[in-house]
Amino acid sequence: MRQIDPASIAKIQTMSVLVLDFRCTSADRLFFNGYQTWTVSHEVSPSDRFASAHPVFRTLGAPFGTQRYGDEFFVRYSGKQGCFHGFSYMYRRRGDIYTLVASTDETNGYTIFYYDAVTSELKVVKDAGIGPEHDPAVHIAIFEGTEDEVFDAWFKAAGITRRPAEPMAGYTSWYNRFANISDQTISEDLEGCKGILRPGDMFQIDDGWQTAVGDWEVDSEKFPRGLKASADDIHQAGFKAGLWLAPFSAQAKSELVKNHPDWLLRHRGKPWYAGCNWNGFFSLDIDNPGVREHMKRVFDRIFGEWGFDLVKLDFLYSAAPWPTRGGVHHGESRGARMCRAMDLLREWCGDGMILGCGVPLMPAFGKVEYCRIGCDASLDWQNTPLMRLQNREIVSTRNAIGDSYYRRQLDGRAFLNDPDVFFLRRDNIKLTDEEKDMHARVLAQYGSFFLTSDNMGAYDEEQRARYEEYRGIWERKDWHDKSFIDKI
Repeated sequence: MRQIDPASIAKIQTMSVLVLDFRCTSADRLFFNGYQTWTVSHEVSPSDRFASAHPVFRTLGAPFGTQRYGDEFFVRYSGKQGCFHGFSYMYRRRGDIYTLVASTDETNGYTIFYYDAVTSELKVVKDAGIGPEHDPAVHIAIFEGTEDEVFDAWFKAAGITRRPAEPMAGYTSWYNRFANISDQTISEDLEGCKGILRPGDMFQIDDGWQTAVGDWEVDSEKFPRGLKASADDIHQAGFKAGLWLAPFSAQAKSELVKNHPDWLLRHRGKPWYAGCNWNGFFSLDIDNPGVREHMKRVFDRIFGEWGFDLVKLDFLYSAAPWPTRGGVHHGESRGARMCRAMDLLREWCGDGMILGCGVPLMPAFGKVEYCRIGCDASLDWQNTPLMRLQNREIVSTRNAIGDSYYRRQLDGRAFLNDPDVFFLRRDNIKLTDEEKDMHARVLAQYGSFFLTSDNMGAYDEEQRARYEEYRGIWERKDWHDKSFIDKI
């Protein structure tokens, strides 16, 4: 392994921009990390192109925020062959030899890579803030060697170590029940898990327990006993208890939005509409004292009163869509604001475990125990043609498999990778048996957070045996067939 001085291959070098001579052959493969966990991030050939959202959907979807989940809202896609971009790190793979170009510091802003295969120019730009006091300097390191050599060297150079945590298997309620959960359904699924999951595994209650996103009060009609009773039941079954929430988001119809409009993050005087989930939601302003006090109370209740062991924190990107304007942090970049938001989460959660999701990756390095490294899995292979035209953050099992493989190097270095769930059920699913098998094996081989979202109590003997087979792969990492790559 050798470290390359960026200046030795720089065509242009300033504080905020580097233009590097980065030549590729047609046999080389390139990887550009996407803006956040859901942004599809697979290797490409120098002759490929990034597909952007269809112009019709960029226009029709704008009022609904369909582009506000990822980098396409902030980075204009050229659509040209051989033109790519990415955030925080990229690499060129020539056989088994990697040339990794990676940021060693995002606290002053995201490092963005733009590549043109025709000119062989790799432009490295610091995503700047808006004030003169902002530090625009690009901080990168370049390493060449085997996969493990270059990624080990990067994390050492950046001074990043992951938080201590053990790989986790278990169950989550979302992909079978979705938001249609209640005390009864959670109790039924918990009972079904008892004969299959093992002591210390995770049982996670996902979206649907709350009155509204942002309010974080228990829906008493669904959970008349409250969530402490649910956490107690999970612990009595021998499992760890997890709970979902989206701490930087507020549903448009929530009481929070109604009663505290001043808590919303504003851009050009208007509340920032962050996406179309839950019929629309807004970003919260992490610099507002009311927001900080509110979220501290929420986490104190989840960990201290209810007794949950882990929180799955979703839609985290919404904390930092724009540079900070005003206050003591005036002028800071989006990336710096995102890093600060992750520090706040760590402070609020204390020693409670965090699973990050919907988050730009490098700000989460060393801050969370577990992190999603791909998009949501879908109940079919690729999702609908309509969805595929909207953005690079679509729900897609095909993309989730690719993300699990191509971001595998982060596992055990930045955090433990969550590649999302796998499926064994035969009902309420459109994946073929072959697709389900491939999906489960890839997640088992390349992930450390290994959850399913089936009613495990309905498994027959064949499904139970298959679960044990996949779990064995996950525990021993003893499956190495890479023929799936050609299918993604």
